[in-house]
Amino acid sequence: MKVPILDLKSEYAELREEVLAALDRVGRESSFVLGPEAEAFEREFAAFCETKHCIAVSSGTAALHLGLLALGVQEGSEVITTPNSFLATAEAITYCGALPVFVDIDPATANLDPKLVERAITPRTRAIVPVHLYGRPADMDALREVAARHNLRILEDAAQAHGARYRGSRVGSLGHAAAFSFYPTKNLGAYGEAGALTTDDDNIAKFARAARSHGQTARYEHEFVGYNYRIQGYQAAVLRIKMRRLYAWTERRRQIALEYRRLLAGVHIELPVDHPADECVYHQFAIYTNNRNALITHLGSREIETAVHYPTPIHLQPAYSSLGYPQGTFPHTERACERVLSLPIFPSMSSEQVAHVANSVRESAGQA
Repeated sequence: MKVPILDLKSEYAELREEVLAALDRVGRESSFVLGPEAEAFEREFAAFCETKHCIAVSSGTAALHLGLLALGVQEGSEVITTPNSFLATAEAITYCGALPVFVDIDPATANLDPKLVERAITPRTRAIVPVHLYGRPADMDALREVAARHNLRILEDAAQAHGARYRGSRVGSLGHAAAFSFYPTKNLGAYGEAGALTTDDDNIAKFARAARSHGQTARYEHEFVGYNYRIQGYQAAVLRIKMRRLYAWTERRRQIALEYRRLLAGVHIELPVDHPADECVYHQFAIYTNNRNALITHLGSREIETAVHYPTPIHLQPAYSSLGYPQGTFPHTERACERVLSLPIFPSMSSEQVAHVANSVRESAGQA
């Protein structure tokens, strides 16, 4: 039985007629950049995230960059974040001329460890960027307490956490602002690049709306040098179509995760810990194993695709070698990257496919 890591083709087959109609509508309106579809999506996604504002942009990286700038991060600033993420989290800090300062993760959740954050704060620290990795909310109460004590700002990297809840509150509403990615593989994905910044702060929203469009506050009136970070009308239209299904898709992901946890009970692997008061949306279903290569090979022989998110932590990437973090600096992150493996999870995945994956993992990993 073939099980892909993700099945965007079947998703498109389900949405095809609506997507083609949306493309035609955007074409007929000639609203190719921003426009009414983008404005409607912003209203809908802000309501979904339970925030006052949503500013749609061209990518999740653009959202991170604008969010940091709006929070006052500039050349010479320091921003604390996790090395256990996709490189874009740190890149956006670098775009501002600031320095990424990494701290290790909590091995139980693979998210930023709040206990270590305070130790990394210096007079140049301006912000904290927690990542809700794999759709699992970071420990925001503890991070907000640290931020409040030191007058720091928080930008959530919510690129993998559309619809997640932390202690009843929606991810995207927990910091001063939040950045989302709508890369096609995300739980809410465009058919190309797209992203968004959410916030309740009027000033942050005002800055981001101008900055995404060359610093314009009115047509051909540029208050400052900005960026070309505008969302395409077609991508906004596609996101609106998918938004109508996101609740159901998220519930199915959570059901699959429960099936995996039940079927993998007693197997010689480790699973991240979910807090009972939170709602993880399982962008990835990550497991940890000491025999990753053997497990990948075994699952491949059973026609099961897997992925590694992420094999090399950011502090050990060549792009950030100049920061001077040697191997061993962040042992929990490094161990996670050596052992993590993402199993297939997508809304159209059948229970038979879930069972096939779990049974194949059991065959290779054995009982604990």
